[in-house]
Amino acid sequence: MAALARRGLKVAPFKVGPDFIDPGHHSAVTGITSRNLDGWMLSKEKNLDCVRNHAQSSDIAVVEGVMGLFDGYDGKSDAGSTAQMAKWLGFPVILVASAKSMARSAAALVKGFEIFDKDLKFAGVIFNHVGSPRHKEYLKEALVGHVDMKLTGAIPRDEKIAIPERHLGLVTRQDHPLSVEDIDRLADMIEDNIDLDAVLDNLPEIDLHEEKNFCPQISENINTNENTKIRIGVAKDRAFCFYYQDNLDMIEKAGAQLIPFSPIDDLNLPENLDGLYIGGGYPEIYADKLAENENMRNQIKEKSLAGMPIYGECGGFMYLCEKIIDKKDNTYQMTGCFPFQTAMSSRLKALGYRKITFLHDNILGLSGQSLRGHEFHYSDMTRLDMPRLDMTRSGDENDTSEIENIYHVAARLKNTHDIEGYRIKRTLGSYIHLHFGSLPGAALHFVETCNMYHSEKMADI
Repeated sequence: MAALARRGLKVAPFKVGPDFIDPGHHSAVTGITSRNLDGWMLSKEKNLDCVRNHAQSSDIAVVEGVMGLFDGYDGKSDAGSTAQMAKWLGFPVILVASAKSMARSAAALVKGFEIFDKDLKFAGVIFNHVGSPRHKEYLKEALVGHVDMKLTGAIPRDEKIAIPERHLGLVTRQDHPLSVEDIDRLADMIEDNIDLDAVLDNLPEIDLHEEKNFCPQISENINTNENTKIRIGVAKDRAFCFYYQDNLDMIEKAGAQLIPFSPIDDLNLPENLDGLYIGGGYPEIYADKLAENENMRNQIKEKSLAGMPIYGECGGFMYLCEKIIDKKDNTYQMTGCFPFQTAMSSRLKALGYRKITFLHDNILGLSGQSLRGHEFHYSDMTRLDMPRLDMTRSGDENDTSEIENIYHVAARLKNTHDIEGYRIKRTLGSYIHLHFGSLPGAALHFVETCNMYHSEKMADI
């Protein structure tokens, strides 16, 4: 992406899978917001629509895959995989294969990928972790007569281009911003080691307006009256930076104005808010700073008690709990909207796609409706002294003051996961990152609930 942008091309970046960190780096390099594509969470039409809407004004679209080419929801199908997305879009694949400690065997590896799915189109292979020019020659010789796809390039081992990692993946754009020198180094690496002219010459021209390839834009009921814009605060800083951009866009299209704020740095919530959205991120890394901002914590708790619609997921959910305990057993006070505490572990506690069905009406939808999402975290939650969970209540989101479980969660390896999704009054929290595109109307329902709260406020004045 850096090399293409430096050539003067307008690059539309996309990422396959439920990833928040890579898209941040994409956006930093291209200057264009990166979008998530996902074959399991979203329908084919939603994915095609996303590409059509956000690539049609660009010169080139680059889609970064997820895991291995054929890895996705399970081992039986290509659902959720990069291969599935490439076929849906009609885009060719540039295969990146590690050649570390391999020579001729690398050709067998590439051949396997080439013949595994005859419906895929390949634009070439790039070998990574190449030890020397001689190593590259061995690899090139091995492909001849055995593999149809061309050797597009060979990337030498170079620790200078590495981005550091931590739990959940690469260090975020917020904590590891790429400098101009970093971006130039990346672009130089591509120009020096890949035949980029050949790649561009062989890419197909795709008409994003062709009806046979791309569906028309799907829109929800949109409130465009600027005078009645609902104001929703969105937590955005180093601790909270995991959002699907499409979720934010859908909320705006449903008639809301998104107001960014920082739970770390801002002493007060923005004025005249009608709702809050606190996404995921790394509250455990900044737990001390979040705890120090007592004024912000108290204001969020007060809004929750007053019935403001508040949605927190994963890191945002942890912030809505009573405490965070880090791996050194240090305890940090959070907002206390939910009487739970979360404790960090050195082991992964949950990873995978989830389908949730609402057991009660809530700020995102109605009882019986379903959304799809993904769960990925290193912390455990425990309940502190709290009201008894009542699964028999009507689920009236307007007046309940008891904690309720309201998600029925289905996971891949078993029909049901732990019943999750916690709601008190209009505050909803869960470890699961939900994609609103999996339930038409979810964003609109959230905005309408915020509008209801806005009307209640006005009536009290």
